[in-house]
Amino acid sequence: MRKSCLVATLCLGFWSAGASAQVVTVPGSNAAKDNAVTVSIQVSTQGLDVSQPGGAQELYWRLEHAARVVCTHGNRVGLAPSSNPEGCREKALADAIRAANLTLLTQVYLASHTPREAAAHGIDVPVAVAAR
Repeated sequence: MRKSCLVATLCLGFWSAGASAQVVTVPGSNAAKDNAVTVSIQVSTQGLDVSQPGGAQELYWRLEHAARVVCTHGNRVGLAPSSNPEGCREKALADAIRAANLTLLTQVYLASHTPREAAAHGIDVPVAVAAR
């Protein structure tokens, strides 16, 4: 059986007053283009107040879990995981953090990543955090 290789996608949905927007990040794949399969997981902010630390933390956990899934088995049978699942997970997570552009979410990310790692992924580090 020929396995398809994985291209990870995280979709972050924001809900506010009935409106929704979608931010999509697509980490690169080492797979041949003819075998690439895009796996997408929608990560919802519904029920979260991301302007509060607890809501930002919960969103981070949701994004982290989704990144782990899309970069490994993708909830699909017959997919070969990324050749570098940890690198894929880090990129998918960082891309989602950058695209969300939420200060508290960035601060949660920076609790386990350095400002240098954040900058390498294009994440804007708040001045107050960078000064520490």
